[in-house]
Amino acid sequence: QVHLVESGGGLVQAGGSLRLSCAASGRTFSSYVMGWFRQAPGKEREFVTSISWSGVATYYADSVKGRFTISRDNVKNTLYLQMDSLKPEDTAVYYCAASKTSNTRSISTGLRIDTWGQGTQVTVSS
Repeated sequence: QVHLVESGGGLVQAGGSLRLSCAASGRTFSSYVMGWFRQAPGKEREFVTSISWSGVATYYADSVKGRFTISRDNVKNTLYLQMDSLKPEDTAVYYCAASKTSNTRSISTGLRIDTWGQGTQVTVSS
């Protein structure tokens, strides 16, 4: 099972960009479908985006489509989230997640996650 550690969060002005990283330990990273979720204060955790084990297939929530880009490097065992044109409503704790039994769409339910990261805070000021 992989262990996940996120980094790259911070404070940014609306319209700005941030790149999150999720470093995975272990030699089986490439066998996991990976996803990013977020949780804003007082709200439930929500799906953001996912990527297949090969990196070929991706899936995005409508709220971030066209602004966020997910990618992975299976040599470096790292998942990325490039966030552009950030909005105040993107403010949340962002979590990466790994699943061996989901595809890029079913992982969006958050029900078959094998491992969660600890989260990284993203704050977008207006």
